[in-house]
Amino acid sequence: MPLDAGQLVIELQEMRDAGHLSDAILRRAIRSIEEADDRYSWVGVYLLNEAEQELWLHNYVGSGTDHAKIPVGTGVCGRAIEQRTNLNIADVTTEENYLVCSPDVQSELVVLIRAGSDIFGQIDIDSDEPAAFTEEDEIAVIGIADKLAEQLAAERR
Repeated sequence: MPLDAGQLVIELQEMRDAGHLSDAILRRAIRSIEEADDRYSWVGVYLLNEAEQELWLHNYVGSGTDHAKIPVGTGVCGRAIEQRTNLNIADVTTEENYLVCSPDVQSELVVLIRAGSDIFGQIDIDSDEPAAFTEEDEIAVIGIADKLAEQLAAERR
């Protein structure tokens, strides 16, 4: 069953309306994304620590990782922040400066959690299949990331 981003966005809004804070909402989003599609072998959210210019792993579903902190500019995740863009990498073996979490990972999708010019972090999805992520996958995750950005922006005011 593919990811139903519209339904997940509704559920995340209902959590916001009920007073849940970002920790719970981020956990729900990550868990729901991972459960939605067998192609997704690891799903996590990194939050940007601007002062340290590092991404900090907030939570994830999948195998453990040594990459709890990633400097901006390092690896696919750090490059997405540096370039202020989402990245859909069909073959991670072609990436310079790639941070290997698992030798089984073949492709990666990184979608920024952003509101206007503010970047709060990113959703990072790994797959053990090559070229696993479609444009539709990216669009679906962008919708979820935008809802997460609303919550994070509201909490920072």
